[in-house]
Amino acid sequence: MDFKHIEEKMDKTISVLQENLAEIRAGRANPAILNKIKVDYYGTPTPINQVAGISVPEARLIVIQPWDTNLLKEIEKEILKAEIGINPNNDGKVIRLVFPELNEERRKEIVKDIRKMAEESKVAIRSIRREGMDEVKEKQKSGEITEDEQKSGENQIQKITDNKIAEIDKVAEAKEKEVMSI
Repeated sequence: MDFKHIEEKMDKTISVLQENLAEIRAGRANPAILNKIKVDYYGTPTPINQVAGISVPEARLIVIQPWDTNLLKEIEKEILKAEIGINPNNDGKVIRLVFPELNEERRKEIVKDIRKMAEESKVAIRSIRREGMDEVKEKQKSGEITEDEQKSGENQIQKITDNKIAEIDKVAEAKEKEVMSI
């Protein structure tokens, strides 16, 4: 039996986790924090990285330089609205986002959030596993596969699940180390 569709769903869950973890502010300037922020560009909501150059000249600084200086106020307004925890500094040419040093307490809070996100992803993976198991049981009931094939299929699904959960643990652990080592 082919379980590619189950594996693809699980991979998508992991990639969503990775995207969400990339947006976590870990004391280091990470342009991914701006990914979900859109500005009104001639009536169209447009991601900041499509209307401005974004650079990270220092470990705790992001510089946003819009190609159209008329967008400065709009970008500043949207960053404030997004509540990323950083106040933009607008000097009339560029916007600077200065990331403060993280204290120990804040780091521990971030690690808790990372663990919570990882656990939610594991729950999603297990849900996908349950769907796959139900699918295999249905096929066995309808006579499409034998009982041995059902057991084999369930074992395969469990192996895929175990691998994906281990992958989630690795991703979360790497992010936790990053947060705690800054």
